[in-house]
Amino acid sequence: MLAALARILLAATLLWVPLACNQKIEPYDPTEKAETPDLSKIFPEAAEQGARSRPPVMPGPGGGRGAAPAASGAQARPIRGTIRLAPELERQVPPHAVLFLVLRSPTPGPPTAVKRIPEPHFPLDFRIGPDDRMIQAMPFSGPFRLSARVDADGNATTRTPGDLEGRVGRTLQPGDSGVDLVIDQVL
Repeated sequence: MLAALARILLAATLLWVPLACNQKIEPYDPTEKAETPDLSKIFPEAAEQGARSRPPVMPGPGGGRGAAPAASGAQARPIRGTIRLAPELERQVPPHAVLFLVLRSPTPGPPTAVKRIPEPHFPLDFRIGPDDRMIQAMPFSGPFRLSARVDADGNATTRTPGDLEGRVGRTLQPGDSGVDLVIDQVL
C-alpha cells in the first residue's frame, strides 16, 4: 500500500513539474547584444533619485538626440592618476596587503569598476576604466566617486579595524587624468 502511494505521488510530481514551469526560456543566441540591466527593480530608491538628478540629453548634430558627453562601454576612456599614502601611515601597511580601488556612481548600487592590486607600493600610478567594470553591461559613464582601501585580509567585503582608506574629494568623469588620491584614514 505504501509503495503504491509513493508511486502515485511520484507520478503526480512528474506530471506537475513541467506544467508548473511557465517561464519562456529562449535558446542562447551568441550574436545577441547585451542590454544595460534595469537596476530600478533591485534599487528602486536609486532609480527615483537618478531620474531626478540625471542631466537632460542635449540635441546632437543635425538636431537629433545625441549621446551624453561621456561614452559608455569600450569607447569610454579610463581614469588615470596616482595613489599616495599619507606620511604618518607609511609604516602601517601590513605585509601582503591588498589595495582595492573602487569607482562608484554617486547613487546607491554596486560599484561600477573595481581594481584589486596585491602588495601595493606607494606612490602607485593607477588606471581604472571600462575593462575593470563589475557588470560588463553597465555603462562606463560618470560622474564617479573614487576611493581606495588598503585591506589587511584581502577580502573586499570586510572592513577590518586598521585598514587604511582614502577618497578623491571631487567627482570624476571618464578620461580624467592627473587624479591624486591620498590614503589618509585608519578604519
